[in-house]
Amino acid sequence: MKKTIYSLALSDEVVREIDLLAHRQGMSRSGLINEILAEYVQIMTPQRWVSEVFRSVEELLSPSRELVPFFVPNTSSMSMKSSLAYKYRPTVKYEVELHRNGTGGDGTLSVIFRTQSEELIRGMTQFFRLWKQFEDRRFTRKGQASRKYELYEGRFVRSIELTENQGDVAQAIADYVQCFDRLMKLWLAGEVSPEELEQIYSREMDRLKVLL
Repeated sequence: MKKTIYSLALSDEVVREIDLLAHRQGMSRSGLINEILAEYVQIMTPQRWVSEVFRSVEELLSPSRELVPFFVPNTSSMSMKSSLAYKYRPTVKYEVELHRNGTGGDGTLSVIFRTQSEELIRGMTQFFRLWKQFEDRRFTRKGQASRKYELYEGRFVRSIELTENQGDVAQAIADYVQCFDRLMKLWLAGEVSPEELEQIYSREMDRLKVLL
């Protein structure tokens, strides 16, 4: 959304309260004023779109016993934490970053884990590589370019591309992260083979209305 500089005459008292509110919400003065005016005239700004998506994801995941969502309003990212049934119960954090882009958006999903267990690191690395293979085949079948993937020490990153409305996007993100988390735990527990894992993945992904 294009922005242009405008001059406004505002009372000192109004500016003082705007600055206090902007500080509490982690926004700039101009950013907050823009959001207030956009809400008043019923325009969906990029920041408001992202906030609404994350707020919906938070509500969808609230009943979950596996994922704990955390979202700070007016930011471009949210996180979800999950505990592994492993010695010392290490945690995995899913971090979603979104940016409004035309009628949809783009961003990244990061899977962040911290552990000293070589066995767990090896198991998670195997799962991440299998997941990429599954998705490469899925996007090929749909005639689309695959997403971008990166694997660092303790972090797996996948790009996100969105073109649908915010309600479907929120549901898709919640379903996708829940599926990823559940299948990763099945794999780490040694309960499925690579072939069985892909069958479950394909079945779950076919249910999603939005292609992330």
